[in-house]
Amino acid sequence: MTRGPAHRGRGLRSAIVNWRDPWHPAAGGAERYAWELARRLAAGGADVRYVTARAPGQRRRERVEGVELVRLGGRFTVYPLVLLWMLVRRRRFDAVVDCQNGIPFFTPWVLPRRVRVFCVVHHVHSEQFGLYFPSWLAWVGRLLEGPVARWTYRRHACVAVSPSTRRAMRERLRWKGPIHLVPNGLTLPSEPVPPARGIGDPALVCVSRLVPHKRVERLLDLAERLRGQWPGLRVHIVGDGPEAGALAAGIAGRGLGAVVTVHGFVSEEDKAALVAGAVLHLSTSRGEGWGLSVIEAAALGVPTVAYDVEGLRDAVRDGVTGWLVRDGEDLSDVVERALKELDDPLRRIEVSAACRGWAAEFDWARTADRMAALLTAEEERIAGRPPLPEGWS
Repeated sequence: MTRGPAHRGRGLRSAIVNWRDPWHPAAGGAERYAWELARRLAAGGADVRYVTARAPGQRRRERVEGVELVRLGGRFTVYPLVLLWMLVRRRRFDAVVDCQNGIPFFTPWVLPRRVRVFCVVHHVHSEQFGLYFPSWLAWVGRLLEGPVARWTYRRHACVAVSPSTRRAMRERLRWKGPIHLVPNGLTLPSEPVPPARGIGDPALVCVSRLVPHKRVERLLDLAERLRGQWPGLRVHIVGDGPEAGALAAGIAGRGLGAVVTVHGFVSEEDKAALVAGAVLHLSTSRGEGWGLSVIEAAALGVPTVAYDVEGLRDAVRDGVTGWLVRDGEDLSDVVERALKELDDPLRRIEVSAACRGWAAEFDWARTADRMAALLTAEEERIAGRPPLPEGWS
């Protein structure tokens, strides 16, 4: 059920600090989460600034849906520039939502203690730093994500977007303070989505950024193995990123051009049509904070095959709304098993209905309401009233 705006935030002077905004070329689920919070808090009467990095061609400042966007610096320089910007305006805020994308912004360093700060963690990145950086820089990343962040936010509450993330924070980052669960939401289609036609029988689709930890190249092994048993099989990859060139070379080198299509970035309408026309949605990621693309596919009645890893094991209800690839199993084997199950029309109807029911449990308005209530509760805690229990949300 969709609820109204987060009115508990009315009059709140707030900042949401995130690495990118939704219009950044490399934006993903974390940006959707931060933006939905920002615009819904603003709709509820809060004064909201969304402070982020600036991609080439983006305006430094603009106002969108009642939210003032402030763009500062690039991939790494955004961190010191945001801290400087917050320091100058340190007395203008009642609350700050500090989003951790690998490392947080450490805003408590420059803010008065009265300011409520919530560190939002989507995914623990300790195992990913080595994929993107040299060993010394990966070590710095782990230090900042772990001991430095743990000390910085020791007096502040934290938000995790999934049970997997909360568990990883406790076990791998040794986080001691309260961690509230505020999951991602979903914008359900207002009308039935017409499925794309002529995209294969069966058609498989993967919606993903093309970056190393997503491991999209594994889809080539799958296509090569299954095209013999399923002559009409087509694999559609929706998304772009630095691995696009290597992926295209792999497709050409294996002679899979007639089986695998890389669409790059497409409109939301085209993406939804491709997913709606597929039998299965696939995720090859080695770990996520949640799995927004999984729930978006479920909203269209399309189940997902994903690895049994952090985040994805929360987003996929194994055997109900999709299938998980366990340790020792092969992706192709699980996909083939899923295709055989879905060949039964009654089983396909059952799985599709379960997917839609699962997706209906997630709503951005509910997510924003939970965050607004946490911000209000934190104000009461600072005033000396008992805090909300960790499991409240």
